[in-house]
Amino acid sequence: MQICKFYVNLSLDGGVCPRITEEIWLESGEQPILNRYSKGGTRVQVLTILGSPRKSGNTATVLGWVEEELKGLGHKIDRVDVIDHRIGGCIGCWTCAKIPDEPRCVLGDGTEAIFERMIPTDAILSASPLYMWGFASQLKAFLDRCACLVKDYGGPNYKSLIGGKKSALLVTCMGPLEKADLIQEIYNRFAGYAQLASVGELIVPNCTEPDQLAEDAKTQAKALARQIVG
Repeated sequence: MQICKFYVNLSLDGGVCPRITEEIWLESGEQPILNRYSKGGTRVQVLTILGSPRKSGNTATVLGWVEEELKGLGHKIDRVDVIDHRIGGCIGCWTCAKIPDEPRCVLGDGTEAIFERMIPTDAILSASPLYMWGFASQLKAFLDRCACLVKDYGGPNYKSLIGGKKSALLVTCMGPLEKADLIQEIYNRFAGYAQLASVGELIVPNCTEPDQLAEDAKTQAKALARQIVG
């Protein structure tokens, strides 16, 4: 059994979100196809962040189902595999806070390239396996570094360079559902700090191997995709 927490009503068949059909051109060199968009006919760009050290594990599999549904609805996916980037731990110098309009960091590693992909996107989906009741270390290090995106926290000019974007959380875990309570709270606090608009969470418990994931996990993944762009 899975849980998919949404903040507005959603029917699993997408009935609450009217769809339109429109022919568009995709990226340069691709052929036009018929796409179904969320209401208003807007093509949404979604940045998905895979925080797992395993590229073919449970988290990657469920995230792939979300991405597949988003692509089928005509939206654009930009996948970040955190494991592919050199991301050091935040050293707490707060030099980034002194640069008001750019996500700069003195460490000069792979985080800035990811930040530059976060800023123009419309929605951000973070995905992680549950490790020690929290995020995988690879994603935790990156989320710590996202302090570069927030300026004058608690002050009169408080703002986030990714503020207002939709955000969602995907978690897979080996144990029961109740073991994933803390990671949801941590992410919700992060989203508030970064001024993100949380639209849903999908927690998939009792995971073993990707080929043994329950069929309803795929249904829940599709529902999450529709919520992100709804």
